[in-house]
Amino acid sequence: MKLAFLGPPGTFGEEAAIRYAPQAERLPCPSHAAVAAAVEAGLAGEGIVAIENSLNGSVAETLDILVHETRLQIKAELVLPIEHYLLAKPGVRTGDVRLIYSHPQPLGQCRKYLEANFPDAQLEAALSTASAVELAVARGDGAAAIGTARAGEIYGAEVLARGIQDADNNVTRFLVLGHEGPPPSGRDRTSIAFTFARDLPGSLASVVDVFAAAGINLFKIESRPTREVFGEYVFLIDFAGHKDDELGRAVLEKVRAVCAELKVFGSYPRWQ
Repeated sequence: MKLAFLGPPGTFGEEAAIRYAPQAERLPCPSHAAVAAAVEAGLAGEGIVAIENSLNGSVAETLDILVHETRLQIKAELVLPIEHYLLAKPGVRTGDVRLIYSHPQPLGQCRKYLEANFPDAQLEAALSTASAVELAVARGDGAAAIGTARAGEIYGAEVLARGIQDADNNVTRFLVLGHEGPPPSGRDRTSIAFTFARDLPGSLASVVDVFAAAGINLFKIESRPTREVFGEYVFLIDFAGHKDDELGRAVLEKVRAVCAELKVFGSYPRWQ
């Protein structure tokens, strides 16, 4: 099996891919959208994407891909502990750093550290943590990057500081995308998105009440813009159970009856 991930090698996406399927052939992709596209095109059997960080919240890019851009199903989830390193070309000292590269997620996860230690440094977004390390090493004097220890080894960077994330319990949840989801395991999570025909008081409550009446726990509720009309939103819910369970099917039928559109991203075994 070939497994697509956000590359290049040295990213947390690669680390998650290795943990999920150590023997799989890995296909690096330049974005999460490219990961999904690779699976849809048959270039990879599955793809792994970041969906949520314990410090920085949901990954908007991935949510929008699931809502607007793909019909792939979520097959599994993986929770990965995240430790960020400050890396630079050998010879660059901490006091020399005036520019710091990284993916937007790590920049947010290390905000307090950066404000305390590099208040005047320019922060520049990169496509991935590995790309950030490559950029910093290529630039040399005055540049550093937030990335993984593996990225530092790959690109010959020196560690200036380790464990710079704003909390020690920093973790990221990854999703595995594929063409078909797994059968019920007895301890599953189902992810859905839905919209309403009209913006009326109590619309969202009508959906939440369906789950409450069925005794189903909701793990997460959030929203994303519809991309059609300003001020209109797609609502997303993660709930306990499987879409193919008797209770899951019944609840989804009731939710579909009160919504304009319902999209089921998939049901998959919970990591914890």
